Amino acid sequence: MASSRSVDPAELRAAIMAIFPWLSGSSPDPARPDLAAAVRLSLRTLAADAPGKSVEVRVPPFAAVQCVEGLRHTRGTPPNVVETDPRTWLELATGQLGWADAVESGRVTASGSRADLARWLPLVRL
Repeated sequence: MASSRSVDPAELRAAIMAIFPWLSGSSPDPARPDLAAAVRLSLRTLAADAPGKSVEVRVPPFAAVQCVEGLRHTRGTPPNVVETDPRTWLELATGQLGWADAVESGRVTASGSRADLARWLPLVRL
């Protein structure tokens, strides 16, 4: 699990800007460490903005965090899970993709009554 330590907004913005040309379709795939940093910092930001342990947000292969207030999950597969790929997560985090569209199109799988992250997105406005 990624840490929910607070994230310096400037550090998050720099990480997002490093991969933004790729997100906007104007450059090839970013370096893996750059992509990992953007995903991890944005997930840590979500965990800080929506503290709790009732929803697990997974962005394999880079990170997962628990967030959103509610009943804490401690063992096995949690009842509230959100999972997506790095590109989709970063599009959500930057507001390039809306939550409802991502879920409806199948780019995000969200299960459980608390697995709607729309109120916390986007995390970064560009």
